[in-house]
Parts: sequence; structure tokens; C-alpha cells
Amino acid sequence: MSECDTDILIWSERQGALLRRIAAGELVNSADLDWPNIAEEIESVGRSDLAATKSLLRQALVHMMKAEAWPLEREAPSWRADAQLLRARARDHFSPSMRQRIDLARLYAEALRALPESLAGQAPLPLPPTCPVSLDDLLGED
Repeated sequence: MSECDTDILIWSERQGALLRRIAAGELVNSADLDWPNIAEEIESVGRSDLAATKSLLRQALVHMMKAEAWPLEREAPSWRADAQLLRARARDHFSPSMRQRIDLARLYAEALRALPESLAGQAPLPLPPTCPVSLDDLLGED
């Protein structure tokens, strides 16, 4: 088991320090660099941002749909405000290369499944079976 597996904080600090030394032109023992795990950690940063962006968009859709499905509920204004905040946070995480990796139809279907069957004894108003907004709409400023 590598140090990366047992104490990621110490491992990342050591590897970062070694990489900074190399960037400064210093010679270091390349055997001290954990290249396979460095590569994996760098890739995981991008995967993590993509997952966070998808999650924020899914949550925003759920809140938007709840406000649409139950517009007279007391919480509807709060759901709309939450959706705005979640969309803004998704905008902060989004990078152009994510566009082809975000399946909006799937996120919408997941959001539909996450909605309750009723709220306060009220069935929802009908919602479109397919996503009525584009990714640009979701990420855009209102």
C-alpha cells in the first residue's frame, strides 16, 4: 500500500513539493515521484468537478420542477431561489470540455424520478417528459 492510499494529505504535500522543485529547475530523484498516482489524482480532479457540476444541475432541475409541479405550495418561491443558487454554483464549476460529457436528458430523467408523488396530499401538475431547457439555458444568467 502506498502513502497515497494511507495518508493522502502527506502524500500530496510531498509530491507537490517535489514537482515545485522540478519546476524551479532543481534536480530531484525521480524515484521519489509517484507518477502513476500523480496522474490518477490529476485526472480525478477533472472527474470530481464534472460530477459536482452534474449533481448541481440535477438538484437545480429538481427544485425547478417542484416549483413547476406545485406552484401554489408555500415553498415554491424558495425552490425557485434554490434552483437559481444551484445553477450559479454549476456555472462556477462548469468548463467547456464538460459540455459533451453532460447528458441533460439523463439528468432530467433522474430529476423526474426524484420528485415525490405528492406534496401535502396534492398530486403534481404535469411536467414535460423530456427536458424543456437546454444546457445553455440552465447555465445562463437569469
